[in-house]
Amino acid sequence: MIAAIRPDDQSFALLLHLVGATVVFGALLTSATSIVLARGDTRLLRLGYFSLLLVGLPGLILLRLAGQWLYQLQNWDKLPPQIDEPSWLGIGFIVADGGGVLFLLALALGGIGVRRLGSDKGGAAMLLKATMAISLILTVAYVVAVWAMTGKPN
Repeated sequence: MIAAIRPDDQSFALLLHLVGATVVFGALLTSATSIVLARGDTRLLRLGYFSLLLVGLPGLILLRLAGQWLYQLQNWDKLPPQIDEPSWLGIGFIVADGGGVLFLLALALGGIGVRRLGSDKGGAAMLLKATMAISLILTVAYVVAVWAMTGKPN
C-alpha cells in the first residue's frame, strides 16, 4: 500500500518515465511489424528502421533519464547497505540498461541494412531481420518490466 502513496513532486518524473516507456514500446512494435510485413517493400523496411531511430531512441533516452530522476527523488540511492533494493527495481534497470545496449545494436544493424537497400550490396534483408528479432525480444522484455513495475514483486 505504501507504493500507492506518492508525493506530488514525483508525479512529473513518473509521467515522463511512463511516456518514454510507452513511446519506446510503440516504436518497437512498429519496427517489428513493419519489417515482418515488408516482404521486400523498401518503404516498409525503412519505416521499420526509422521508427526505431527517430521515435524509439528519443523515447529510450526519456525513459532512462526520467527513471533515474525518479530513482533519486524516491531516495533509492540512499538505502543503507543492509537493505537490498526491491527486485522490481533490478528488473527495471536490467531491461532499461541491457535493453538499451540491444536497442543500439538493433539501430546499428538496421542502419547498415537500410544503407545496403539503396546499393547493390547484399545482406540488407538479413540485417533488417536481425533488427526485427531484437525488436521483438525487447518488446517481450518491456512487457516483463511493465509487469514488474506495476506488480512490484519481491
